[in-house]
Amino acid sequence: MQTVKSSKLGDTLVLVGKSFMGTPYVEKTLEIGDTETLVVNFSGLDCTTFVENVLAFGSMLKQEQHSFDAFVENLETIRYRNGILNGYPSRLHYFTDWIRNNQKKGLVKDITSELGGVTLNKPINFMGTHRSLYPFLTDDGNFEAMLQVEKELADEELCYLPQDQIQSKEHLIQSGDIIALATSIKGLDVTHTGIAIHQPDGRLHLLHASSKNGKVEITEEPLADYLKNIKSNIGIIVARPTLLSL
Repeated sequence: MQTVKSSKLGDTLVLVGKSFMGTPYVEKTLEIGDTETLVVNFSGLDCTTFVENVLAFGSMLKQEQHSFDAFVENLETIRYRNGILNGYPSRLHYFTDWIRNNQKKGLVKDITSELGGVTLNKPINFMGTHRSLYPFLTDDGNFEAMLQVEKELADEELCYLPQDQIQSKEHLIQSGDIIALATSIKGLDVTHTGIAIHQPDGRLHLLHASSKNGKVEITEEPLADYLKNIKSNIGIIVARPTLLSL
């Protein structure tokens, strides 16, 4: 059996993630009110807010912080472009954008290419072409700003590890790494995200907020097998948390 790499930070993030086990899956928890505010919600999580909360708490542990204010500051840094809440368009809505911006901050490192990932040129414009699905986009200013974000994303290549290569590379993925599910859906980069976790069966699984089962859980099947049941999935993007600047 190939040796699975581990890290102290990764193990910490897994422990934090496990503390949310059983928390209900709730979608659109950030779509509250008329203007963008920093929403803190521990009673209901979607896949992205689960990952953000895990990183924010993991950062507190790394820095030996204990205050709620420190958590809030960490969460804002993670969730928003360049760490600053400045209206709805400043939130990192597309997960590839989330990874790139958090890599610039020194919080994660995209290791997909190191795993043998392949590149794909794909327009990322789902929000702009599905305006009616996003309440905040009824505001023309928000809508125009998101179109500009999408225009900039058009210059970025999407790198992903193809689905049929995941099992052979899973020993290179550490527990605590962030896994994003790349998709063939037009205009969209990622449909789901979670935390990598190696299980006693020797395989890589996903610790995530599951919309299907309505709670935070660990997949029963190994990740490689789990993805085969998702028709639109083409593979994964892997980002390794570093939390260097928090």
